[in-house]
Amino acid sequence: MLRPDRETELLRTELLSLEQLKCHSQRLASRHRVDQATGADLLLPRLADNARVLMAAYDVVVAAPPGARSIPAEAWLLDNYYLIEQQIGQVRRLLPRGYSRRLPCLVNSPRAGLPRIYDIALQLISHTDGRIDEDNTTQFIVAYQQVEPLKIGELWAFPIMLQLALLENLSRVGLQIARRREDLNTAVAWADRMLEAAEHDPKQLIQLLAEFAHADVPLTASFVEEFYSRLQDHGPEMVFIQTWVEQKLIEQGMTATQLSVVASRTAAANQISIANSIGSLRFINAMDWREFVESLSVVEQALCADPAEMHAKQDFSTRDRYRHVIEELARNSTSSELEVTRAAIDLALAAAKQSGNGDRTAHVGYYLIDKGRPLLERAVDYQSGWKCRICCASKQRCLPLYLGPILILSLLSTVVVLAAIGFDLSAWHEWLLVPPLLIGLSALASALVNLIVTLTLPPRPLPRLDFSNGIPDNHRTMVIVPTLLSSHQDVDDLVEALEIRYLGSLLQKNMQKAAYK
Repeated sequence: MLRPDRETELLRTELLSLEQLKCHSQRLASRHRVDQATGADLLLPRLADNARVLMAAYDVVVAAPPGARSIPAEAWLLDNYYLIEQQIGQVRRLLPRGYSRRLPCLVNSPRAGLPRIYDIALQLISHTDGRIDEDNTTQFIVAYQQVEPLKIGELWAFPIMLQLALLENLSRVGLQIARRREDLNTAVAWADRMLEAAEHDPKQLIQLLAEFAHADVPLTASFVEEFYSRLQDHGPEMVFIQTWVEQKLIEQGMTATQLSVVASRTAAANQISIANSIGSLRFINAMDWREFVESLSVVEQALCADPAEMHAKQDFSTRDRYRHVIEELARNSTSSELEVTRAAIDLALAAAKQSGNGDRTAHVGYYLIDKGRPLLERAVDYQSGWKCRICCASKQRCLPLYLGPILILSLLSTVVVLAAIGFDLSAWHEWLLVPPLLIGLSALASALVNLIVTLTLPPRPLPRLDFSNGIPDNHRTMVIVPTLLSSHQDVDDLVEALEIRYLGSLLQKNMQKAAYK
């Protein structure tokens, strides 16, 4: 049913307070050694293994015999298994194949080959017994970045890594729950057989005990606890069986009482761990991770030093676009993300001193997504790929590259049509058909080229300011609608139209607020 060699210990180490967590995070940052070299993707196979174990554990619990003693941890697994399946599916969608290869991976570590941010998530979960919240997650990352800053991609990957780590912990809890249920089922089966033999034919007890000894059933804490509870208060014929079991336990250096205590502690620990992990999965779904990333990103903090003082006033999609550009530049250069950001800020500061803060060249976005991009690439020694070179060359010749295919397709299609109808070069009156035919086919060629351009070139959205909380006074404007008033009804219609526009703007504003949240 379950792999016998699987690691079964829970992700539970010494529980730490918030201050102790911060100190541990700083020590962790100083120990971590990372490498950007791509290797095997270890996260997706790990997720698949955890999903398989959880499903197997769920099947074992569901298949428990009727009337079996209920275990609180099993109830947690059964009641929340739908949530676990949702989380597994969500992680599979958000974790494409090869995603972890783009993240810095650990070297010279027990978890070598795994992303650094995954180990950070495991450490946080193991020292909180799976109970995470906004406070300890934020403080843990803040303390880590005081020693070593994390990349933007790592911060975005953090919630996914937390989900993976929690699913890892749940799979280990589920494995223990399933093995406990199997031990209980085995204990019930043997105890019932012995009780039935004692009731109908006590002489068979000796033979049954020999069969039990020959089966070499593992005397685990769960088995012994359930076995003893079944045999108690059933007459003296069961005493010698309990005595035999006691003797076997003494040979192992344990007693039934000690095993009962161990079983109770393990059951309580499993219940706490699964409850904490389920609650943490719900917290991950409710957390605003966009605000989390922006508040902790050292790149975002550096971008806020924009001399034009416009970066912080832009909407989230624009700020995120800037950060993606910084990631790309750092990935293909010898500079880190923070160094690329500072280079862009330095260029903007130099432009501000020369042209003033109000000039467009004083805005950091001019060097990230506009005409100042080549200056920034040279400043950080950016090594562009062949696709990027082709794209840059194409931007400088946009009009010929657009009109050229239209003209070529129009001429070719015109020649094909004329050849099909038997065009006579010597007949001058047939030449009168060429101009209208060329014009008509050029419309078809334009539509075809426009379709190809739309499918091949991604859109380039313009940077936008964030007006989700209202339009500032310095950005307010007036919309004038010219009209002629010929009757009182025209005035009523205009007032109604004005109210509709107002309500439409108010609705759009509320929708934007909901989207930002």
